[in-house]
Amino acid sequence: MVRFTLFLALLAGLASPPDAGEIGRVKSKLGTATVERGTNAIAAAIGQQLMAGDWLVTGKDGQMSVTFVDNTRFAVGADSRIELKKFEFDPTTQKGSFIAKVERGSIAVVSGRISKSGRDAEQIETPDSTLDVNGTRFIVVVRK
Repeated sequence: MVRFTLFLALLAGLASPPDAGEIGRVKSKLGTATVERGTNAIAAAIGQQLMAGDWLVTGKDGQMSVTFVDNTRFAVGADSRIELKKFEFDPTTQKGSFIAKVERGSIAVVSGRISKSGRDAEQIETPDSTLDVNGTRFIVVVRK
């Protein structure tokens, strides 16, 4: 009986929803790619959870793709540094917003359900400007 109870508890843990702080996951990576969280630099790995405030960093040989909980997708190019400044999404109402900051490098974006939240739901910041995006596919390149 004790084993059965432990089994049910383990099963419930496996079926639980994603961590409340999780905003997305690394889907692929090539070459040098890291996720910086606070003072920690973690080698990017397929399936790695991402949190608001994380930095996506790739080396000269690196690339990374990310899928967010609303199905927004990022493809991060070589020699990039991108902050996931803000990401909020309510799966019940399908509303939310995000802000990503491209310090250097390139990012290709395919908007997800957040894009249906209205104007200013998606923003990309660069050193020179802020782009308000309204549900589309686009590429941003920031040269050093």
